[in-house]
This record gives sequence, structure tokens and C-alpha cells, in this order.
Amino acid sequence: MNPAEHQAIVDVALLYVTCPDMQVASHIARTLVEERRVACANILGQMRSVYRWEGQVMEAEEVAMLLKTTRAQEANVIARIRTLHPYENPAILTLPVLGGAAEFLIWIAQETTAEISD
Repeated sequence: MNPAEHQAIVDVALLYVTCPDMQVASHIARTLVEERRVACANILGQMRSVYRWEGQVMEAEEVAMLLKTTRAQEANVIARIRTLHPYENPAILTLPVLGGAAEFLIWIAQETTAEISD
């Protein structure tokens, strides 16, 4: 494995984000890809979420997204999601990427290294 491949594996992160519906998820995903903050977004189908909020157990229909980016972009992506997301406290989790196909990991790094436009 050459140094570029090793660096790409170390730098890649996967963000898990929930949204109230497909329209919101699509808007956030498209914006993040257009701005080159993430290389790719997968929007998963509708799901039922059960959670505690402000002392009450709640249930809601939501959709989840998986966002592929780099660790260097992580804070930037989270900040941008917060500006685009309608929830007061959106679920945003960073999942570590321990490996994968080197070519794919390099592609993620390449797609997110261009200058970001706000």
C-alpha cells in the first residue's frame, strides 16, 4: 500500500444523520455534495424512530443518511448540516472507517479536497 492509499484510509469518515423526510434529506445531501463537503450521500428509506425528547417518549417517521467524507472535513460538514437542518438538535454521528477498497477511499478524499464554497 502506498502512502496516499494509507492516508486515505485513515482520513475517511462516515456520518449518520436523521432527517424528518426525504425532501429535507435530499436538500441537505445535494447541498453537501455540490459544496464538495461530502463525496457521496446515501439516503435510506423511511423508518420509525423512538426517542426521549424533553422528558417524553416520542415516535416519528424519519429517513437516515450516510455521508462519506474525510476526517478533515468532519467539523465543517457537521456545522453545515446544523445550518441546513430543521431540527433543534439533529442526530449527527461520526462513524470511524477502518478500511475499505483503496480506490474508493481515495475517491472520497479527492472529491472533498476541492475548495469549499459557503
